[in-house]
Amino acid sequence: MAARRPHDFSTSISAGPTFAEFGVPAGLVKALTTQGITAPFPIQAATLPDSLAGRDVLGRGRTGSGKTYAFALPVLARLAANDAPRRPGRPRALILAPTRELVSQIHASIAPLAKALSLRTMTVYGGVRPGPQITGLSAGVDVLIACPGRLADHLASGHARLDAVEITVLDEADHMADLGFLPEVTRLLNQTPRDGQRLLFSATLDAGVDVLVRRFLHDPVTHSVDAVASPVTTMAHHVLHVQPAARLPVLVDLTAAPGRTLVFTRTKRGATKLTRQLVAEGVPAVELHGNLGQSARTRNLLAFADGSAATLVATDIAARGIHVDDVALVIHADPPVEHKAYLHRSGRTARAGASGTVVTLMTDTQAADVRDLTRKAGITATVTRLRPGHPLLTQLAPGERTYVAPSAKPAPNSRPDRRDQPTSATPQRTKNTGKAKNTGSAKNTRTPRRPATPKTGGIAAFSAGTRRGRR
Repeated sequence: MAARRPHDFSTSISAGPTFAEFGVPAGLVKALTTQGITAPFPIQAATLPDSLAGRDVLGRGRTGSGKTYAFALPVLARLAANDAPRRPGRPRALILAPTRELVSQIHASIAPLAKALSLRTMTVYGGVRPGPQITGLSAGVDVLIACPGRLADHLASGHARLDAVEITVLDEADHMADLGFLPEVTRLLNQTPRDGQRLLFSATLDAGVDVLVRRFLHDPVTHSVDAVASPVTTMAHHVLHVQPAARLPVLVDLTAAPGRTLVFTRTKRGATKLTRQLVAEGVPAVELHGNLGQSARTRNLLAFADGSAATLVATDIAARGIHVDDVALVIHADPPVEHKAYLHRSGRTARAGASGTVVTLMTDTQAADVRDLTRKAGITATVTRLRPGHPLLTQLAPGERTYVAPSAKPAPNSRPDRRDQPTSATPQRTKNTGKAKNTGSAKNTRTPRRPATPKTGGIAAFSAGTRRGRR
C-alpha cells in the first residue's frame, strides 16, 4: 500500500538542544565529544526527534550539510537499545550508498561510534575480492554499509539475508537514481521487513526518489534544511574566460598555490591526461575516476587527504559523498552539462559552514552554456576575461606557488614496487619560484610565485588533444 503524503517541515535552525537533550544515548554523546562534535547541525537537529522516536524520515539537505550523523545516530541508538545477538549473514541495520568511496566514508564516520557501543560494522562493495566480505558476513554484523550491486551478489549466493534488518537507510538516494540503481534498490528493500524503520536522505526529491518514498516509507516526516539544490552562501563563484591555449597555464598557477584543490573534468580519459600534465608541470597531483581499481582509488584519496598530493583531478565520481577537510578551491576545468552536477561538485568546498572558492574555466564556445548553467544553479558568478599571470589568480588561490621536479622514469629493466604509491607521481618539493608581490593591502599581502613556464607540448595536449599529449 502506498505511503501517505509526507509531512513537510522546512527547517532553519541556528541553535537548539544538545545531542543529549535530543535523547542520544550517553555512550554516543561521549564518543561524539571525543571527536570534537558537541552541537548538532541543522539537518541533525531537524531529524533526530523523529528518527530517534522510530518514525520513517525523509531528510533533504544540500551536500555537506551533515546528513551522515543524522542517520548514523538513530541507527546506532536503536541497535544499542535492543541487545540482540549477532547472527551469521543477517545484519540488523542496512545503509545503502551509491559509490564505494561514499560507503567507505560512511564507515569511517560510524565505526568509532559503533565501537563505543560494542557494535560491529562492515562494508560491502565491488572492485575487491568477495572472500573477505563473505567471511565478515559469516562472523555476524550489526551495521552493514553497502553498495547495491555487490550486496545483491551476496544475497544471490546465499551469504547474506535481509530479514533481520531493523532499520534501513538510503543515503544520496537521488544519486542512486541518477546511476540507475533504483531497480536493484527496490529488490533489496523488498527483502527487508515491512515493519522496519526506514530513513531516506537526499539532496533532491526527484521522480525516481519519490517512487521509493511512496512505496517503502510509512507515513514519513520530511525535513528540509535548505531549498532543493540550493547554492551555499559561503562560496565565492568565479568564471574565468580564457583562450584554449591558456587553460593549462591557468590551472598550473591555481593548483601550485598552497592548500588542497579539487579539479573536475568531464571524462575519465581527461582526468588521467590532465593529471599527467600537471605533474609534468611541477604540480603534485593524483586522479580519481571509474577506470581505476579500488586499491588505486583508495591510495589516491589517501594521498590527497594526507597532503602528499595537494591536487585531486576527478570526474563526477568525487562530486558526491567524498569529504576531505579543508578543500579551499574547486575548479571546473570542464564545465558540467547539468546544473545539479555543478552544485554537487562545488559542494566539496565550503562544507559545514566553512568558506570556499569555486572557479569555472570557460572558453568562447562554452560561454552560452556556462551562463545557462549558473542561471539554473541559482548562483551569481563573477566573470573575468584573463590570461596567465593575471592578478586575480593570486586572489583566488593566495600564497607562494611551489613547483617540484617530476620524478625520473625508471630504467627499462627496472620494476619498482608501486603498490604503496599514488597512481600519479607526487615527487618531493625541490624548489620555489618567483618573488612576493604586494596586491595593495598590507592586511592581505599575497606572496605569489611566477607561474611555471608551461611546456608547449603540454598546452597543446590539453587544449587540442595532440598525439604527443595522448602518450
